[in-house]
Amino acid sequence: ILTILGNSAVLATAVKRSSLLKSPELLTVNLAVADIGMAISMYPLAIASAWNHAWLGGDTSCIYYALMGFLFGVCSMMTLCAMAVIRFLVTNSSKSNSNKITKNTVCILITFIWLYSLLWAILPLVGWGYYGPEPFGISCTIAWSKFHNSSNGFSFILSMFLLCTVLPALTIVACYLGIAWKVHKAYQEIQNIDRIPNAAKLEKKLTLMAVLISVGFLSSWTPYAAASFWSIFNSSDSLQPVVTLLPCLFAKSSTAYNPFIYYIFSKTFRREIKQLQCCCGWQVHFFSTDNSAENPVSMMWSG
Repeated sequence: ILTILGNSAVLATAVKRSSLLKSPELLTVNLAVADIGMAISMYPLAIASAWNHAWLGGDTSCIYYALMGFLFGVCSMMTLCAMAVIRFLVTNSSKSNSNKITKNTVCILITFIWLYSLLWAILPLVGWGYYGPEPFGISCTIAWSKFHNSSNGFSFILSMFLLCTVLPALTIVACYLGIAWKVHKAYQEIQNIDRIPNAAKLEKKLTLMAVLISVGFLSSWTPYAAASFWSIFNSSDSLQPVVTLLPCLFAKSSTAYNPFIYYIFSKTFRREIKQLQCCCGWQVHFFSTDNSAENPVSMMWSG
């Protein structure tokens, strides 16, 4: 519910101010699409299976569920990686160079992200890797337990970990460390000035916002990745069902965090949410904070 409502609000505000969207902000919209796509295509079936105490449907629904999870998961990871790289380029480039990141460029990048994610999702269907049920039996994913005795499966999971998890994660960390160093140097240069410029304050706050988005995703998926990696070299029977269930649930929660981060850091986003409440007659009351950015979420990219 939080995922669908929150990301629907992000998409609604993006549509409302579509003419004002900056080109890199389309990646934020793409991330919301991936999150809400995962919630709609996967979560109802998993919830129904949980109430049923067993997986609903046969192998076909299991493959569908696993494919959707892999597709949207890789798409989210690669979108976050692209956001970090663009944020790094914008922070370390002059204003004239940062304007070279056009909407066409970002649209091509988003298209590549979806094609790349779809490729990895389809590979298990054509014989490289496998899809199967989770050890606790009420959802499906990549059949990790088959990989410790299959060279075909092991090569797939190793390649997937490197190209879809490790390298994007390292890229995200490296980009935000570079941004942090840039912001630190900027603060050192103005440390003798009594009043820190508003632009520097905004840069620091929006960088923190970008970092929180990535940290929320990576921290949610790390326990699941660890449990999955354990299953590659050991039998799934060596782990209690709850040990595999909790990381899976925690990973699914990653789709609900971002709208709350936007809400905390963007005063404009909060104002537009309240306008949506008035238009739709919603009576939902959100928490607020005085220490919020004056500019919309798109200012995250322009600095």
